[in-house]
Amino acid sequence: SKATVSVLNCVNRAPPTMSVSPDMKGTRKDPKARKFLPPSAGSPFGDFPQDWATTKTAKNVRPAEDPGLTMSKTRDYKHAHTGMGGSCSSLNKGREAPQPKAPVAGAFKKRPIPPTEFRRFYDRGDLPIAIRHLGNENKIDWKVDIEKLDYHHYLPIFFDGLREKEDPYMFLAYKGSTDLLEKGGTKILPTIPQLIIPMKTALNTRDTTIIGRILKVIQRLVVSGELIGEALVPYYRQILPVFNLFKSLNKNTGDEIDYAQRRRENLGELIEETLQMLEVHGGEDAFINIKYMIPTYESCVLN
Repeated sequence: SKATVSVLNCVNRAPPTMSVSPDMKGTRKDPKARKFLPPSAGSPFGDFPQDWATTKTAKNVRPAEDPGLTMSKTRDYKHAHTGMGGSCSSLNKGREAPQPKAPVAGAFKKRPIPPTEFRRFYDRGDLPIAIRHLGNENKIDWKVDIEKLDYHHYLPIFFDGLREKEDPYMFLAYKGSTDLLEKGGTKILPTIPQLIIPMKTALNTRDTTIIGRILKVIQRLVVSGELIGEALVPYYRQILPVFNLFKSLNKNTGDEIDYAQRRRENLGELIEETLQMLEVHGGEDAFINIKYMIPTYESCVLN
């Protein structure tokens, strides 16, 4: 019947459970008061090591402030020659650190030498020249007459090769330039604007060997034809700044004899000779323009 079913349901129903939680208010375990206090130790003897703590006690372990004070297996011991233990102290001042030297301007430092068109043309076989090997010196064997050459094309190429420092390019460029200037005549004057950039590039290398070679070629250039010295006056600002740098670079031999004078390698004397030739063959405005670029130059005509 319905009465027996309801009785069986009451018997099979689980009895209600009651949980009693103690009141921690006002005690040391009050959670509201504990949040302002540091966490308590894991045991009466201190904290458990981190690797020894169980899952239940790991939550209550305080983070170690100093690893040297914990009881872990890997303690951070001091190594040899570390720390301040046993070290002596003194009030005496030590050596001062050396002051850094002022950087060098590098006005006389050699610059990188740009590649030349002369080498490219010679390696390609476009230049009508060959070396004639003789007993005492070598010469250039021209495959065509020099008078028939196009100076607007070949003379700037040979001047561009004057900054070469390797043979046979160095010898061929210098000897070829002197041969062209010797037999050029009136063909040289129209090519002066094309010769300025190769000469300026060679002088800007700041290499004394290249500068001496350029000075010798300029001396031949000035006397190779009429009005060439005057045509160079507008280009003094491109050529003379390097002259001003190395003008005082003379050999101080004292009372000795320089037996290498025949090779004319003294740069200071070469620059002085070149400036005098430029003034003599440069017309009326030559000295004013030279003096503007090189203030220490004294005229060889007016004085």
